[in-house]
Order: sequence, then structure tokens, then C-alpha cells
Amino acid sequence: MISLAPLITLILACLGRATSEKAPNILLILSDDQDVELRGMFPMEQTIQLLGFGGALFHNAYTPTPICCPARTSLLTGMYAHNHGTRNNSVAGGCYGPHWWRSLEPRALPHILQQHGYNTFFGGKYLNQYWGAGDVPKGWNHFYGLHGNSRYYNYTLRENSGNVHYESTYLTDLLKDRAADFLRNATQSSEPFFAMVAPPAAHEPFTPAPRHEGVFSHIEALRTPSFNQVKQDKHWLVRAARRLPNETINTIDKYFQKRWETLLAVDELVVTLVGVLNDTQSLENTYIIYTSDNGYHVGQFAQPFDKRQPYETDINIPLLIRGPGIAPESHIDTAVSLVDLAPTILAWADIDTPSYMDGQSFHELLLNNRRRVPFFERSLLIEYWGEGTVATYNSECPWPAKDRLAQCTPAADCHCQDSWNNTYACLRNIRHREDRIYCEFRDGENFLEAYDLQLDPFQMTNIAYDLLPIERALYSLRLKNLTQCSGHSCFL
Repeated sequence: MISLAPLITLILACLGRATSEKAPNILLILSDDQDVELRGMFPMEQTIQLLGFGGALFHNAYTPTPICCPARTSLLTGMYAHNHGTRNNSVAGGCYGPHWWRSLEPRALPHILQQHGYNTFFGGKYLNQYWGAGDVPKGWNHFYGLHGNSRYYNYTLRENSGNVHYESTYLTDLLKDRAADFLRNATQSSEPFFAMVAPPAAHEPFTPAPRHEGVFSHIEALRTPSFNQVKQDKHWLVRAARRLPNETINTIDKYFQKRWETLLAVDELVVTLVGVLNDTQSLENTYIIYTSDNGYHVGQFAQPFDKRQPYETDINIPLLIRGPGIAPESHIDTAVSLVDLAPTILAWADIDTPSYMDGQSFHELLLNNRRRVPFFERSLLIEYWGEGTVATYNSECPWPAKDRLAQCTPAADCHCQDSWNNTYACLRNIRHREDRIYCEFRDGENFLEAYDLQLDPFQMTNIAYDLLPIERALYSLRLKNLTQCSGHSCFL
């Protein structure tokens, strides 16, 4: 008779090893309004070294919606905005309202990880309309959430069970300290952790830490070919622009400098947190993600300073990841979206992706040992709902209320940054021999914009009306499918 005792002993030993291995830790650092196209990563040399050259650099990462609250909701839920319902930064637009509390938060990434044994931490800007009332948002063991939109000084944080006001402590530095303390404690536990840190930079009011003021005072905003150019082949909001006067251009230069200066403190934050992980011998078992919610433009097509447009300045975002199994200096050209982060993080944690998530994990891309990772074809959805109404009329600017414009200010020479018909859906197509974007606007003209980024990287020439009818029809059909997709049907 053959004895099974040695085999049983071996199986039990293997199971014991498997169950004793700690799941990977995850650290997600999310900046605010940080572009790629205008060299928004330039101030972050150490972050690039530690996370990009120490891991993977993504060259085609995109926001699904170029505005803060919808983009952050997509990151946390793994869903496109047409499915999660957050359209803009207002409560009426779905930003931190009853639908979020009741339907989205219980199904969001932090709660899933918490339910699977992860010790969770949040610090910084959560969702724009978060006001710190009631219980700590579901999914977080440790919570330091900012009330409202980005601030650098004179802000209130919900610190776990209570609200604490800070007058003169620079927020990015406070978040660095809170996150570092959490990491030191969490790394001593057998539980894995998920930490999300969301500093205010480089969002307005563009306030650098005192130690960084003036560092880039000699810099001008990048003069791209589209800088202060009025183009008549764009949609109505951009087509109606006037050339910017010198006074506004000087303001743009000052904002550009200060945006870069605010990011220097974020670079220091990254260095500190990587240092803590290294000191606690946890770095090699931790995935670290650095990204932003959306991009930003400063002067392109005579639009002064904002996001909300379907151009690369506004939709292309930084994404750098290092962690277990990721070869240093990996370069990834495959297109990815913020909606893909939740499924990817769940894959790292060995948790199945829920069927309601529209994104798909790119974990397998990261496991390739070659520095230039193989390319996969991908189509992404970019969607935005214009906020202009009669109520957004600004009497200081020479536009009638009936135009339903928004974000019109004298500081921007009354160049309105949004309008009711700045509502669009775009297909961002990155395939072999094809790098294009195709957009349809929901306005009185049913206006179209399309650009070949290989030939026209600054999107100077709208080719939508030069496409063959069959080509335009195929783009339109694919875009329609994406705007109606849910779950696996979004994988185009």
C-alpha cells in the first residue's frame, strides 16, 4: 500500500507558504490638473527616476473625462462617466451626492480592497463636493479628506472621526507627513495596505511652498504652435476666441511658473514615501502609481487656462508605475485610461474584477521583461458634458446670458472656458500605424473634429470633414458603441 503521508505533508507545506505570503501593498499618488503635453512632469525629476526609470513609463495614458470629480469617480469605480453618472464638479452633476453614497461608494475600489483584508488610507482631495459631514466615506480605515476643492493653506480636513482646520500648514507637506506615518505603522503589520495620497498641486490657486517660490520665475509658458492661435476649424467655443492680449499672456506665464513650483513639493512627497518603504524593507512588495486626474492647457488655441477640451493638453495624463515584476525603464505605448486602474489594482490583489467595471487590467503588460513592452491596439472613450446655463452668466464679460457660456472671467480676458455646447464624446484610437482622435459635439451644428496625431501632434488641422464617408461612419459607430458600453462591452 502506497503511503500518502509525504504527499499530504508537501501539499500542506505549500499551502502554508501560499497563505503566509503577504499580498502586495499599493500606494497611489494622484496629482491635480497635471499635464504631459506642456512638460508638466519637468519639475519632478526624482519621481521620474524612482518610479519611471525604476519601473514603467506609460506614453499614452488618458483621463476618461477632463475635469476633476468625474475623473476621480472613474478612477475609484473603474467606470466611465456615462455609467457612474458624475457629469461635473457640482452636487447636481453627481459629485459626492446621494447616488455616490448609496450606489457607488459601496462598490468602489477602496471598499473592495478593505473587504479583502487591506488596511486603507486616504489623504488629500477626495471629491470636489466632499464636506466632511457624517461618517468617514466607506472603504477607508484611515481618512484625512479635504473639504471641497484644492487648497494649499486655510483648509479643513476630516481626520477620521472629526474635522480639523489648518491655517498656515502647507497641505502637500501635511499629507506627506500623514502618509509617511501611516506607511511606517502599516508596514509592521501582516495586513497589506492600500494608500491613496491626493495633493492639491498643480490645481489653482497655484500656491507653491515658500521654499519653492520663484524657482521657475525665469520660465515662460510653453509656446506650442497652437499657442494664442485662433483656428476656424474648431467647435464653436474655441472658434469664437480672440487672440489673447499681452496682459493675459503675462498671467498665463505666471500661472505656468507657479504650477511647476507647486509640483516640487509633490516630488519631495514621492521621495519621502519611497524612502519610508525602503527603510521598512517594504519597497519591493509595493506597487507605486503616480498619475493625475486630467491635464491642463495654458494659451493653446487662445484658451487661457483650464481643462474641459478634447485636446492632448487636457486629456493626456502622466502615469508611472513601479512594483513587483515590473522591469526598470519599461516603456508602454499601449493606450490606457484611468478606468483601467481599479481592475489593475484588483489584479495585483488577486481579486476578480466586478462585471460593472468598464476598465480592463493592464497587469499583464507590466510583467513583460523587455524595456519596450509589446504594443496592443486600443480605443478609449473621452466624454464631457458642457456646464453652461443661463445661471453661469457673468455680467463682467460682454456675452449675453442666452449664449449659456461658463467660466468667463476678466482674469482670462473674458475668454469663456466652457459652454452648454462644449458637450462631446471622443474616440481616442491608438493602433498600429494609427494615432487619431475623432470627436462628435452635441450642439446645433453636430460638429465634428478629428486629428491625425502622427502627422499633426498639436492638433492644428481638423480632418473630420476630409475623411472618407465610410471611414467617418465607422468611427461614429465605434464611438456610439463606447458611449453606450458597460463592463466587457467597453473593451474595444
